[in-house]
Amino acid sequence: MEVRIGRARRRDIPHIVEIERRSFPTPWSEWAFRRELKSKNAHFLVAKIGREVVGYLDIWIVLDEAHITNIAVAPEHRRKGIGERLMRYALEMAKSKGVRKVTLEVRENNIPAQNLYRKFGFRPLGIREGYYTDTGEDALVMGITDLQSMEIER
Repeated sequence: MEVRIGRARRRDIPHIVEIERRSFPTPWSEWAFRRELKSKNAHFLVAKIGREVVGYLDIWIVLDEAHITNIAVAPEHRRKGIGERLMRYALEMAKSKGVRKVTLEVRENNIPAQNLYRKFGFRPLGIREGYYTDTGEDALVMGITDLQSMEIER
């Protein structure tokens, strides 16, 4: 299984929307993903096996800070290292652009995602109370405070 990571394209959006819909209780809209493709700050990545989009990651980079806005892998392709590949690619790209601090939010009860982020050096930084409007659930803010001094997990 060869997984390729690259920039998302317009033709990938329907597949991304489908993965998003199958992954989250309150999915982003097609319009939101199309907007990300046009943003000068967003670096929108897809993971593909052959021509099939199997995952995606969106990271915003502004000056020396980055924020991972969204990451998901198609349910039938989870636990195959695709999320790790996306994360590694995004962090290596951010590091090459001089990013020092990387943050993200994750549901407090999403332990598998938190474990993935910890593997790459993310640590809890705080809580955003009631962040997820669908359930009122809190978000755990996780971050890397000095990406430049880190070795990225292999």
